[in-house]
Amino acid sequence: MWVCSGSPLVAEICAGSGLDWLLIDAEHSPNGLESILAQLQAVHGYPVQVLVRPPVNDPVLIKQYLDLGVQNLLIPMVHSVADAEAAVAATRYPPEGVRGVGSALARAARWNRVPDYLATAAGTVSVTVQIESAAAVDAVEDILAVDGVDAIFVGPSDLAASMGLLGQQEHPEVRAAVERCLAGAGRADVPAGVNAFSPATAHHYLDAGARFILVGADVALLARGSEGLATAFVRSADGTGPATSY
Repeated sequence: MWVCSGSPLVAEICAGSGLDWLLIDAEHSPNGLESILAQLQAVHGYPVQVLVRPPVNDPVLIKQYLDLGVQNLLIPMVHSVADAEAAVAATRYPPEGVRGVGSALARAARWNRVPDYLATAAGTVSVTVQIESAAAVDAVEDILAVDGVDAIFVGPSDLAASMGLLGQQEHPEVRAAVERCLAGAGRADVPAGVNAFSPATAHHYLDAGARFILVGADVALLARGSEGLATAFVRSADGTGPATSY
């Protein structure tokens, strides 16, 4: 599930829920370096995998995330092989990449308490790139072949928008594009995931080869749950139905 609230307490609640993995999001959520660090600390020790999505495919920001101790990155808006190669390079120290060296100052290396961190750091990081445009779908086989891309994740919302189908994630053409990516990943033996809040759609994509999936978000669960309480218990002034705060 998505963790978008920016709250370490909420992140910890989600981490202990029994779910397989969480996505701490900074692209569309109010998360900065300090709140991401606090959430990483809050979920540490729980039996859950954590991915973190930066707001942009930027080597400076990725460097900061890695130094915080982020080990699984979801890089948004990867439209081409060049974008994928840049994402991977940002996670590697020279000469393989462009990551800046600051392990003595970094939580990732436990402030140089991790033996041989500089030599082994690349092996502790996974890079998942987000396929969320028609251009990325067209290039997906080549993106899957980029050395260092560990997985792809398909975002149907932005994909639909790029196809001229804004807000139509369930459109047959969008679903076909998602399935094309899942099939390509299967042939390449690279794990592929997808965002699908509708249970029927989620099961469909799992059957189509998705290896991991996002099926909810902390903020959405709170919004719908609180609305359900209001519907059940809050009445308008005339007693005929739910009151409105507007």
